[in-house]
Amino acid sequence: MANPLADCVSSLRSSNHLLSNSISILDSGVNDFPRIAKVLQTTKHFELLPSSALSAAQSHLLSSLVPEFNTLLSRVETHLDRLERREQALIARCELLDGRLSMSGEDGEAMKRAAGVGRKSIAGDGDSSREALKLKQLRARKERLGYTVERLGLQAQQKERQLRLSVAAQ
Repeated sequence: MANPLADCVSSLRSSNHLLSNSISILDSGVNDFPRIAKVLQTTKHFELLPSSALSAAQSHLLSSLVPEFNTLLSRVETHLDRLERREQALIARCELLDGRLSMSGEDGEAMKRAAGVGRKSIAGDGDSSREALKLKQLRARKERLGYTVERLGLQAQQKERQLRLSVAAQ
């Protein structure tokens, strides 16, 4: 009876020895596992994306940039309109000042002429000197009224330009 049990014990010992060898092999494999994982890990240098993901990213980028571009374009257009109105206002002011300069030059010449007439009439009798003075005053008034009419005309032109610009801007 010892014989069948001896066979069982020897079989058990060989199984135990086989399991010990298997455990030592597995231990050596598991101990080296982090290095193997690093060696087997692949590095992606170029990642391929599906076209649906690419088109979704493009549409997201487009939807985020379009409102900003539109805002910037509207600001630029507003600024350009403002600069154009300022340019027109400066042109109108230049024309107005040119008109004033030309009128002042004419006024100066008219004053010189009137002064010359006044000197001549002062040398004459008293009635002619009063008439000359009155004539001088009337000419000065005529010059002032002419200047006022021209200034008002230029201002009206400027207002028309501004009105056209404001209508065009709307």
